[in-house]
Amino acid sequence: MMEEGVIRDVFKSYNRYPVPVSVSIMTEKGICFDTKTKNLTISTEWSQCDVDRGIRLHFSQHWNLQCNGNILKKSVCLGPSINTHGEILSRYSPSGVHRAVIRDVVGHQYLEVWGCNGLEKSLDLTAMNKHGKVYEDAQFACLVWSPCEEKLLYVAEKKRAGPSANDSGSLGVLEEDDKNVYVEDWGEGLVGKSVPVLCVANLTKGEVTMCPGVPAHVSPGQASWTGDGQTVIFVGWWHEPFRLGLKFCSNRRSAVFSIDLKGNCELVSCDSGSVMSPRLSPDSLWLVYLQGKVFGPHQQCLCMMLYDMKNRTTSVLVDVVKRAEEGQFMGVYEPLPLHCWSSDSERLFFSSACENRKLLFSVERQTGRVTPVQDTVWKEFGSVKLLAVMNDLMVMSCSSPNHPPSLEVGFIPDGKHKRTVQWSHLGGADAYEGFDWESMMITPTPEEENHQFSGIRFGAMLLKPASCFKAVRFPLVVFIHGGPHSHFAAEWNVTAAALSKLGFAVLMVNYRGSTGFGQDSIDSLLGNLGSQDVKDVQRAVLHVLQNNKTLDPDRVAVMGGSHGGFLACHLIGQYPEFYRACAARNPVINAATLLGTSDISDWRYSSVGLEYSFDQLPSAQALSTMLEKSPIVHAAQIRTPVLLMLGGKDRRVSPYQGLELYKALKSRGSPVRLLWYDDGHSLSKVETQSDCFLNVALWFKQHLNINRTSS
Repeated sequence: MMEEGVIRDVFKSYNRYPVPVSVSIMTEKGICFDTKTKNLTISTEWSQCDVDRGIRLHFSQHWNLQCNGNILKKSVCLGPSINTHGEILSRYSPSGVHRAVIRDVVGHQYLEVWGCNGLEKSLDLTAMNKHGKVYEDAQFACLVWSPCEEKLLYVAEKKRAGPSANDSGSLGVLEEDDKNVYVEDWGEGLVGKSVPVLCVANLTKGEVTMCPGVPAHVSPGQASWTGDGQTVIFVGWWHEPFRLGLKFCSNRRSAVFSIDLKGNCELVSCDSGSVMSPRLSPDSLWLVYLQGKVFGPHQQCLCMMLYDMKNRTTSVLVDVVKRAEEGQFMGVYEPLPLHCWSSDSERLFFSSACENRKLLFSVERQTGRVTPVQDTVWKEFGSVKLLAVMNDLMVMSCSSPNHPPSLEVGFIPDGKHKRTVQWSHLGGADAYEGFDWESMMITPTPEEENHQFSGIRFGAMLLKPASCFKAVRFPLVVFIHGGPHSHFAAEWNVTAAALSKLGFAVLMVNYRGSTGFGQDSIDSLLGNLGSQDVKDVQRAVLHVLQNNKTLDPDRVAVMGGSHGGFLACHLIGQYPEFYRACAARNPVINAATLLGTSDISDWRYSSVGLEYSFDQLPSAQALSTMLEKSPIVHAAQIRTPVLLMLGGKDRRVSPYQGLELYKALKSRGSPVRLLWYDDGHSLSKVETQSDCFLNVALWFKQHLNINRTSS
């Protein structure tokens, strides 16, 4: 029997694999007399789940690399991992001599500077009362040393004004100080982050000042110094007339600005697009950043722009890829690594979704030519994520559906001579799990073709338990990603891996509209939600059932979160006799009723093919269109047992969406179970993840008649 203890143990063991988060690379100077010989120190930050304690651990690990030119001769791990609990941000200085840390300690935040002789400087930021909490998120946050190593740049919440004296001399309370006045924030995952400010800590003077001159209509973040340390480059997001959800949304109006410490601010990019990831070249002459359109799909194929710092001119370095031949570069979809330039400022390196994988590419600054970095690493791993390029050394997190994250290093190839990169394993997992996977491309039938965007194929990956000596037909779990403009890469996925270990085959579908297949694929889904994406998933299921006789067509389940939950509920409504079980996390059930409760109300219009503007008011026709494309219209046909997992603090998809389906099913006597968590949209707390997986596995076991575990 598939007992609870077995399920818990499998999930705990797979969720325990550490994941590399960030990397710093430093050169040890003055040690070797041979100019070809150099020592590099790599400092890495990792995240690891401790299911037993229900917490996410963070630790650092360090290596010394002995190199002859750009050839790695030897790597040495410098002792055991070090717990970095309490650190919300950290960064090594350019020389590698100092390490800055923003630390949370019992309600106070400290800025610490550590050196060879221990703690060298400590500023109690809370007691200084210059600003609110320091930002640590992936959207706004930064912690950057000035080139002279005397200043640190970071982002924090603006201090609220206190009581002020009015004309009569008595103290009055400003409107924004009234505790009952509504304060906007930036939505799901950014709760409490409303008005960010750029902060400069002067380590010599021991004081913190706010960067003056930031335009009042933008919220600053992703900041960095220019080469002279006198100017700051940052991204500013428009927050007027009101804020829309920013997390996972690369389509918010924003621009790149430069500002000096006297408050003189200039616009660097255009001010009508959406930007991210400004990255200055090592010679400080060139700035690249990513740019997309405002509104429309929340994730999109982005342009890579090149700004000439000296001549103040801008050009397109890498354009949007509408579509490409299979196996070719499919465009840029995600933020650039913090360090992505070659040391000669001639090339940039980045990883990007490409069909069912995530691959490594380089782009030449002078020509814009994009080249895949081809080498033997692709034979071993399904996907790679570039963490950093410094001193011409690349550090990547590599994994596959059956291989947990591994840290690999290699020097960038010579731009003049084609040669493969010599990769070396540094840390992380170095073992394969006992199940198989395959990647596939699927062609829609003529009836399912989108004639406005014809000829677009989509992807899927199939994971299967290890082959047994006797014939076994595996139950199939159809796993659907959210977004919808997101992506399943051929990388380590704890949920899919653990289900495979427990004896399920898992089909992960990249339906048309997923990232990594060109902008045409993304645009093809607009106005076609609830039909094109539903048919793609069902087509993928029929494809693998027809071509793989080890799968049991009578035991098929479906699961997904957010838009993946939307599709799962559509499938069991549109194909009521096909699926034996369904598990949905924070699903969109009724787009019409979601309109007024989501932090991304613009998407409700864009998704059904309607233009959005801030002053948009819902019309009867728009609401009718949203309702028609929602799973709730098929609820009366649902017979499949449904497990709903909802986050009570979800700002993106209100938990009342799931409750709407729950009540519709309960009233018709259809099997349904609802779990309510004190969590947000991603249900990302460790204890929530563990409980969700346990309940999903037990739900599928019960309704698919699973009576054994995989060996």
